[in-house]
Amino acid sequence: MPENITKILLIQTASIGDVILISPVMEELHRLHPSAKIDVLLKKGNESLFSGHPFINEVLIWDKSNEKYSHLFSLLKKIRAKEYEWVINFQRFVSTGMLTAFSKADRKTIFQKNPLSFLCNDVHHHIINNPQQSFHEVERNLSLIQISSEISNRRPVLYPTKQDEEKVFPFKQRPYICVAPASLWFTKQFPIAKWCEFLNEIPKSLDVYLIGGKQDISLMENIINNISNENIKVKNLAGKLSLLQTTSLMKDAQMNFVNDSAPLHLASAVNAKTTALFCSTITDFGFGPLSDDAMVIETLKILNCRPCGLHGQNQCPEGHFKCALSIKKEQLLFRI
Repeated sequence: MPENITKILLIQTASIGDVILISPVMEELHRLHPSAKIDVLLKKGNESLFSGHPFINEVLIWDKSNEKYSHLFSLLKKIRAKEYEWVINFQRFVSTGMLTAFSKADRKTIFQKNPLSFLCNDVHHHIINNPQQSFHEVERNLSLIQISSEISNRRPVLYPTKQDEEKVFPFKQRPYICVAPASLWFTKQFPIAKWCEFLNEIPKSLDVYLIGGKQDISLMENIINNISNENIKVKNLAGKLSLLQTTSLMKDAQMNFVNDSAPLHLASAVNAKTTALFCSTITDFGFGPLSDDAMVIETLKILNCRPCGLHGQNQCPEGHFKCALSIKKEQLLFRI
């Protein structure tokens, strides 16, 4: 690997969880090339993850919500002008493949699954659910820079600022748990009735914080309105905290209960205690929790229909959703 690399670009314009899982690559690149300027390209809305990050020089943003392809070609022009020596693309879509292939970089690193990988000079396999061996997404990402999965910093890393810590300090005056009940996919989301069933049994000595984005506010309110135990103190923080503030809150929780979704990876990034509920998906796909104190909760039933897809579904294909509904509240309460 060349020792005189000075400008590197990382490309990951997918969802929040996918972005978090490239952070170990940032750590390793900084260790190997401490004087290099490392830039990262994200989709608009995810840039706050790296606010104040000590190893990131600049965050480039792709606005996909308005004139998506016009912005894409503007980005390509900007990337070419910056004359990166090494562009590393973690995505497997044509758009980012184009940015990589035509970046003018000397080294263009990409996964073989990207349709434009044939135009790049450093191509790697992306293996999911290999019957012989399962790889975490972090390991797959690190393979792009030819780093062994045995390294010590396999866990994602985020850097909440002092201001982030101060914002959530008032919520830390009593013991508490965090619950992230939402997901982009229906079959990845533990049902509202099951969350309520669990929360009704929470000891009154614990505060409960429901965390998520603005789009999750109504879901959180629905949960609060259906909790029958009046002694439980539940606060809806959906949309009230930034991603790094949420991470800071999760760090000191007695436990964090999450779906197979972005908050799972926020917890891993600060080594927070984690209980991850996997409904339709499985950890063999490579997106499980990486905290020292982490447990995966899933159905105890053997279901031939599980998993029903890599990313979840908008509804249960079989119509029964047993992968979620058969998870018992005692499995969660065991982690309190």
